[in-house]
Amino acid sequence: MINSTPQVLTIAGSDSGGGAGIQADLKTFQAREAFGMSIIVALTAQNTYGVQDSMAIPSSFIEEQFDSLAADFSIGAAKTGMLADVERVETVVKKLKQVDFGPLIVDPVMVAKGGHHLLQDDAVKTINEKLLPLATVVTPNLPEAEGFIGQRIVTDQEMVEAAKKLQNFGTKNVVVKGGHSQNKEAADFVLLATGESFWMSAPRVETASTHGTGDTFSACIAAELAKGNELKEAIITGKRFIHAAISQPIFVGHGHGPTNHWAKMRDAISIKAIN
Repeated sequence: MINSTPQVLTIAGSDSGGGAGIQADLKTFQAREAFGMSIIVALTAQNTYGVQDSMAIPSSFIEEQFDSLAADFSIGAAKTGMLADVERVETVVKKLKQVDFGPLIVDPVMVAKGGHHLLQDDAVKTINEKLLPLATVVTPNLPEAEGFIGQRIVTDQEMVEAAKKLQNFGTKNVVVKGGHSQNKEAADFVLLATGESFWMSAPRVETASTHGTGDTFSACIAAELAKGNELKEAIITGKRFIHAAISQPIFVGHGHGPTNHWAKMRDAISIKAIN
C-alpha cells in the first residue's frame, strides 16, 4: 500500500492571498482527489489588488526540496508555475532531468493579474529553450504565447499557428488558451503530439473573480495525469473544472478575486475537432 495514492507536485511560487500559485494548485489537487505536494521557487506578498513584492528562493534550497521529495514519494505528475528568473528556471530544469516525477505540465506564468512581472524578461528564452522540451504539455494564455513566438495573436488561425510553433520548440502537446481573446466564447486550441487537434469552448462569465485561472487549469491536468487518466481526457477535465470554478463564484477580497476550487463540474463546454 506504500505510495499507492495518486501524488502530484507543483513547482511554483507562493501566493499569500491564496488565489493563485502554490495555494491554488494544492486546492485543485485536493478537489481532484490527488495528494498534492510542493516545491516553492518564490514567495510573493500578494492579495486580490495585486502583487506588492516578491522574493526568489535560493537555488540550493530549491534543489533540497527536489531531493527531499524524490527520496520518499512516488509522484505521478508535476507542473510548473512562477519560476521567477533565469537562475531558478535553470535550477528547476537541472533537477527535473535528475528525477522521475512523471508527465510535466508547464504553465508559463509571466505576469500577475495586477500587472506585476513574475518572470524576468530574459528568462522567457531560457524556458523556451530548456524547459519546454521537457514538457508533456504547455498551457500558455495568449500574452504568454505571444511572448514565446514573438508575434501578436488575434485570430483563431493565429492561435492555431502559435500552437504549431510552440510544438516546433520541442513541446509534445500544446494548449493555447483563449481567455484573453475578444471572442464571444472562451475557446482554447489544443494540438496533440499525435497530430489530433480540437477546440474547447465555454460560455464567457462576466466576473472579476479570475485570479489563478491558469494555475487551476494546469493543476487540474496534472492531477488527472497523476491519477492515470489519458492526456486528452485530462485536458478536457481541466477545461470543465476551470469553467465551473469561474462560473460558480465565491466572494473574497476587493480586487481580482479567486476562483472557486470547490465548484461542482458541469458539462458546459463544447469540443470541436478540426481534423
